[in-house]
Order: sequence, then structure tokens, then C-alpha cells
Amino acid sequence: MCLGKVWYILALLQDTNGSITNNMVKIVGKRNVLSNFEERYCYSVDATNVKELKRIATTVVFPRNTEDVSKIMRYAYKYSVPVVPRSAGTSVSGGALPLKSGIVLDFSKMDKILEINKDNLYCIAEPGVVIAKLQEKVKEQGLFYPPDPSSLAVSMLGGSIAMSSGGARSFKYGTTKDYVINLEVVLADGRVINTGVNCSKNVTGYNLTQLFVGSEGTLGVITKATLRLIPQPASKKVLFAYFDSLEDTSNTVNNIISNLITPSVIDILDKNTLLTIEKYNPVGLLTDKEAALLIEVDGEEETIKKQYEQIIEICKSNRSAFIKTAETVEEMEKIWTTRRSSFGATAKLAPDVVTEDIVVPRENIVKAVRGIREICNKYNLKTCIMGHIGDGNIHPNFALDLRNEEEYQNIQKAKGELFDLAISLNGTLSGEHGIGCEKMPYMKKALSKEVLDVMKAVKKVFDDKNILNPGKIFEQV
Repeated sequence: MCLGKVWYILALLQDTNGSITNNMVKIVGKRNVLSNFEERYCYSVDATNVKELKRIATTVVFPRNTEDVSKIMRYAYKYSVPVVPRSAGTSVSGGALPLKSGIVLDFSKMDKILEINKDNLYCIAEPGVVIAKLQEKVKEQGLFYPPDPSSLAVSMLGGSIAMSSGGARSFKYGTTKDYVINLEVVLADGRVINTGVNCSKNVTGYNLTQLFVGSEGTLGVITKATLRLIPQPASKKVLFAYFDSLEDTSNTVNNIISNLITPSVIDILDKNTLLTIEKYNPVGLLTDKEAALLIEVDGEEETIKKQYEQIIEICKSNRSAFIKTAETVEEMEKIWTTRRSSFGATAKLAPDVVTEDIVVPRENIVKAVRGIREICNKYNLKTCIMGHIGDGNIHPNFALDLRNEEEYQNIQKAKGELFDLAISLNGTLSGEHGIGCEKMPYMKKALSKEVLDVMKAVKKVFDDKNILNPGKIFEQV
């Protein structure tokens, strides 16, 4: 973005009389409000690769507790000020972009784990808790919180719930939605509600908890969450299997599942991903293979030993070119480091990476991968394909330079064709990244008018002034 455009935006969006900022200072104190241009600009971006910002926040506020959030929302509702809840800013779909300016509500100071209840297998935490920290703390009690978004080292609970994030373990364990028992939510007008109770079962009225999970901050502001925990798996084993064809790769996955084995992780890395990782982070990968599977099994030691041996035999029967097994913790970590470095390696190919997120039925994985490659060849785009093949969730990572107008136009066209491809294969637009503003234009293709009308009606009930994260999920009136 050129300097002239930046200052043009600044002139348009400045809180001219300081009324919003001054009122925020009265609620949370001066040290919890950011108002200068540079600070507001920094908190107006997330991990989404956008060519230029359309708006910046009028003010950035760091609430300390639910009462702060309630007061802020009462003010925002009275004066129709847009509010964008923000966690770590790791959204790649534009979920935390303040498209209508207004208040960015940053939850990094509400970062407490309030309770770990081993008797009832739940924990209560604030939205600013980092997912990796939460996992570490419950592990100390022999417990397990399975959701594992790839950005878990920095991503926070509030955003994870708002986007219903998933991760590599979702094939066996499900996604965030499967672990949220109860939420404390501040509504658009400042009222505070609990969507459920801290019990493992509850069918008393509508399931409001699940309505807020995945709502991307458009229905209310999450200030506390009660999460279901399970016992920590006693043991795990990991392997990395290479294949010379996509068909053999896909058949291996189907055979594993048809043999009633449920790995905790079944991820795929295509040839371009293997080549790119090895080029920038040499770890001895076989770069002449069409694809590789990372497979992890966990559970009781005797059970997983048997499953592990079965999986190796299934890989061999499907013509696996080479199988790298891990016998020690260090070897397992080395395999996982390979998987986790895929995005970072792609980022070294070009100044920008646009990462996408589609889901198709597992039987259509090969068609999806081939379709993605055809689209990329058509628009001359560098792409590394990886994803959670066990549940059909594919992530094409496009490496490009968004400053190049031709490449920018090409990625817009490619994205449209990518989503058309997913829908044509009986799939959908997103499995874990959400819709945000980036996928909003394609919602009319993915859902019927009747379904969209119902969603808009729900939005209207909870947010009649359209102040909660406006411009996200679908066009709002």
C-alpha cells in the first residue's frame, strides 16, 4: 500500500472528536487503549493476505474482564459503533479485519485458565489463553484437549472457538465444536448470558452453545469457555509413508479406515510440498515421490502396537515406496517438524502465501488434488498441497507476489474456481478456517437462498444493529 493511500485512510477514519477513545479510557483505563495511527494499523490486520486494508480501527481496547466487555458493548450498542473481537490475529480468512472501522476488542489480557476439574473432566478458561498453553496445563493433570490448529503455539481460545478450528487430530477426535460445553457470552447490547451449564449432557432448550461456536464473532463476544477434557493417551506412534501415485495414497487411507483403525492423524503432503520443505529445510525427504502420508496412532500401548503394524502392512499392500517409522520421541518430533514446516517452506517461494481450506468427501480427494493442480497450471501459480486427508480437508498454499497485478488477478480467479471445484465434488468452502470476508462472495454458491435467509434472520435476532464483526460470513443488511 502506498503512503498516500495510508494517510488518505487515516484522514477518513480518525476519531475526530475522540469520543469513542475517551469513553473506552473511562471504562478500561488509558493503559488498555491504543489510539495512535501506527498502533491502530497494526491491530487492523490479521494473517490474511490482503492486497491493501480497506479500513483501520478507530480504537483498540484490551478488556480485563467480562464487566469491561459488557460496558464496552453497551456503549457500542447505544451509539451503533462496530466491534471486532480479536484474539491472536491468526485468521487467514479476514475474520479479525475491522471492515467498518470502530472498536477492535483484543483479548490478550484475558488469558487465565480459571479451573481444571479432573473429577468432572472439564476446564474453564478465558478467551486469551493460548491453545498450546492450555494443552500443557491439562496434560500436567493427565488430561487432554485434542483440538490442535496449526498455529496453536500462538492462537488463542476465543478465536479458536469463534472459528471452530480443527487441526490434524480432527479425524479421530473432532474439532473445537466437540469440546465446548458452555460459554459465557456478552451480547450486542451488553447483556451477559451463559449458553449452557457445566455438565456433560444438556438438552434443556436450544443448543445456544453450538450456535456461538463457529459464528466468527458475529453473534456475541465470548468471555469464558467451559471445555470438555478427556484422558491423555498413554502412548503414540508415528510413521511417514511415501507413494508414487495419488490413487495409492488415497487407497491406503480408505483401507486403514475400512479395517476399523482410527488414527489420530492422517495427513497428506504432495510432491511440491515435499520438494519445497527439502529445499529450504533439508531433512532427507524423498522428493521424487508423488505424495506422502503422516500417520499417527495413539491409545493404550498394546492396542496401538497392533494398529501400527496393521497400518504398515496396509501401506505396503498399496505399493508404498518407502516407510519411515519413528521409534523414539525424537524421531516422532522430527517427522512432526517436517509436517509443521510445510507452510513456512512455502512462504520462502514468494513474498506472499495465500492458504486455502476446502473439504470434499474422502472418495473425491484425488479428483480435488488433480483439479487444484489444473487450476494452478491454468493461472501459472506455485502451489503446495497438504491437508487432513482423513476427513477430506485439503489446504492448497499458493505462493505469489500480491504486488504483481497479474498474479493478484490470477489468484482471485483461481480461488473462485477452487471453490467451484469443491462444491462440484459435493464438498464445501471451509473445514476449519471459517468464512470471514474472504469467502463471503462464494456463500451464495455453497448455500441456498433459504439457508442464507435463515442465517441472516439469526444474525438479526442477536445483533439487530449489525455492530458485531460486520461484513463477515455473508452480506448483511
